[in-house]
Amino acid sequence: MLSTTPLTGEQLAAYIAAEPINPAGRPRPYEHGGRLTPEGTEVDPIIVEIVEGTLASVEMEVETAISRTSRSPMIRDAHDFRAGIHDRQLRKLTGRSYSALVHPIVRDFPIETMEEGDVFFHNDVYESEGGIGHLPDLCVTVPVFHNGEVVCFVQAFGHHDDIGGACPGSMPSGATSVHEEGLAVPPIKLWSRGEPNRAALRIMTRNSRMPDSLAADLDAECSACLMGARRLAELFARYGRDTIEAAFDTILDNTTELYRREILSKIPDGQYVWEDYAEHDGVEDPKLHTQRITLTKTATGGPGDGPRLIIDFTGTAAQARGPINHCGDYVGGNFLKKWLAPILRNLADSPERMGELDVNEGIVPLIEMRFPEKGTLLTPIYPGPTNARTFVILRLLGVLAGVVAKAVDGKMPADQETIRYTGVYGKDRDGNDYLMREVLGGGSGGRYYADGEDTIHVVPDSRNLPTEFTESRFPFRVERLGLAVDSGGAGRYRGGLGYEKHIHMLKDANFMSIADRSILACWGVKGGKAGRPFQVTIDPGGPNEREIDALADAEPVRAGETIRICTTGGGGWGDPLDRPLDEVERDLRWGKISIDGARSDYGVIASVDDGEVTVDTAASTQLRQQLREKRTGEEPFFDRGPGYARLAGDGSDAPDVDWL
Repeated sequence: MLSTTPLTGEQLAAYIAAEPINPAGRPRPYEHGGRLTPEGTEVDPIIVEIVEGTLASVEMEVETAISRTSRSPMIRDAHDFRAGIHDRQLRKLTGRSYSALVHPIVRDFPIETMEEGDVFFHNDVYESEGGIGHLPDLCVTVPVFHNGEVVCFVQAFGHHDDIGGACPGSMPSGATSVHEEGLAVPPIKLWSRGEPNRAALRIMTRNSRMPDSLAADLDAECSACLMGARRLAELFARYGRDTIEAAFDTILDNTTELYRREILSKIPDGQYVWEDYAEHDGVEDPKLHTQRITLTKTATGGPGDGPRLIIDFTGTAAQARGPINHCGDYVGGNFLKKWLAPILRNLADSPERMGELDVNEGIVPLIEMRFPEKGTLLTPIYPGPTNARTFVILRLLGVLAGVVAKAVDGKMPADQETIRYTGVYGKDRDGNDYLMREVLGGGSGGRYYADGEDTIHVVPDSRNLPTEFTESRFPFRVERLGLAVDSGGAGRYRGGLGYEKHIHMLKDANFMSIADRSILACWGVKGGKAGRPFQVTIDPGGPNEREIDALADAEPVRAGETIRICTTGGGGWGDPLDRPLDEVERDLRWGKISIDGARSDYGVIASVDDGEVTVDTAASTQLRQQLREKRTGEEPFFDRGPGYARLAGDGSDAPDVDWL
């Protein structure tokens, strides 16, 4: 480790010449990723269970404290934040959800210089080592001490309402530079030995349009992480450092072995290629922004010379002018490995087993990532904008699912798009500025054994804002919040449904939207059809009816007009003509599909009389036979809906990679 004494210009030049600069551009090496105890160190399995349970409990306690003491709707009500616990080798120990990284903190503040009561802060996308994707995600990190030495870290990061920038909410859809997106803070010490840095806090709140809620949220996050650090210190005091660190190694070793044995073994050795696309970047006209994965499964090369996955992003499109870029190529793609790994759990022997598999640092040694040169969607060059990077990292979940589906005969879920930001802002009834923004989910993809789930969110525990809360606080009325009928992709197993939400404005305001999948729908697999895309209509059925773009910062909405938001449905799995008639009848009774949808999508003829659904079995069987006979030739393995042909520009309905 370097000392904290600043280097002179000559010393810095000599150091850079002798030592490689890390990806964030900072000439400071730091230890990470290694074991804490020698190979073969044994620890009582009961102690391992106690430690693992305590880690999960502390993580949940930290999140509960944040949700109960924060102030902004995005943190308190929508729960768009995450906590994580990491050891002193910066390895993520908990597996409940993804989290940010400790790497940039240790890079800039050597562990031996840290003191009890310190709280570190950062949100700078380009200096976060890939752990922060856009500036509204503010991250606090607290070291945990035992006998005067750092033994692990508690961290929390969340999406905050506003940290400055060109528009309310700090997500300008037309940004061409990260400087338009808000205040960027590289790693700093926000609290020193228990004392807040009030100057830094004042700078951050001064740059926010919502200073009070930002200050309250930061206080909640810092206090919760400090509480979590005390809980973990108690764990070390109870069992001792050697025992706890041996348990940490065992927890991660167990994850590595489980994924090696139960997940990687399901993927045949070989190489597979697939790609998907973001459809627009907010600056240029809609086009195909390619995200490609070449997946190689080898029998050797992994831990213990066991199996290994190589994920190669070569072929990914050039860096976008607009804000859909993601800085993924840092510390070997460490963040992306843990972000993408949950998709692999779909290969577990059962849904129940899938839910038991954690994603912690134990999956990292099993995966090698290879990135293209600088200047792509995943390797952007500073100061490229990144606020809508969800268009890339969400799509990569689907690309990995698709490329694995090609390897395992489709036994992966169809596509989903479960994050988009929508909201309104203006003056409230008292003339004060307000911002209401939420992350409405969508339907998940059908699976080879079950339908997709309705209106889910990819962030665990996140949720839409309660109507009672929004109507009491903001000048609008929620007239409808329900399922978007027929939005799920047809299939033997239907895609999950998205939301349909109607917001009736009581005062003039502005509508904002950061969303993808308004042209390119969520794809279906192995005969399943694409779901319905995202759509926003203002004043539906009224004199000023208009459909607006999925990327919008300030669409005027007049008092008395209604905003209708329909989120995406998941893709279907398998041939919809194979869906049993009783399941179609059930969907009709539940209101998930319409009579017309049953006929056009499933070949089922039905009627409704006094609320009772009746399926004409003979007529449906005949119609299904006619629809099968009309099919000509082999169809691609994936169905993207009509949007692909619109953007491809070459007359094709599917790219070459969609065929097996």
